[in-house]
Amino acid sequence: MLNIKIICVGKLKEKFYTAAAAEYMKRLSTLCRLEVEELPESRLSAQPSQAEVEAALKKEGESIALRIPAGALTVALCVEGKQLSSVRFSQFLEACALKGRSKLCFLIGGSEGLSEEVKEKAEVRMSMSEMTFPHHLARIMLLEQLYRAFQIREGSRYHK
Repeated sequence: MLNIKIICVGKLKEKFYTAAAAEYMKRLSTLCRLEVEELPESRLSAQPSQAEVEAALKKEGESIALRIPAGALTVALCVEGKQLSSVRFSQFLEACALKGRSKLCFLIGGSEGLSEEVKEKAEVRMSMSEMTFPHHLARIMLLEQLYRAFQIREGSRYHK
């Protein structure tokens, strides 16, 4: 059974996001061991300078690094990452399991993304889309795609 940890910068506040996350986490509870850890997002001024943004990303990156489980394959969700279809994502998870990489850690940055240091240390960079989404929605999308990947693996009708 895969052990999956999702480290997210920022707390879900909107009820529609928390409800969606709870639903997918419930569905995934029988398919993998899942942990979601929320880290505080750095507060920025209304018009932050590049230096202010970089300092915030560095601080968030240090917090992320401390929480990555030892031996976990790390996947940074970032715009410059590789895009995978749902089927290819399912195959990626299957390949991890077959190679003995049963611990996976997905990293989702805050509204400014992830620091370069975090992205450089990640073994995999993955992009959800070329489109821009709120980082809270990215969490829901990842949870749904994890569920879909397991359903594809099982041959379920969920993925059509």
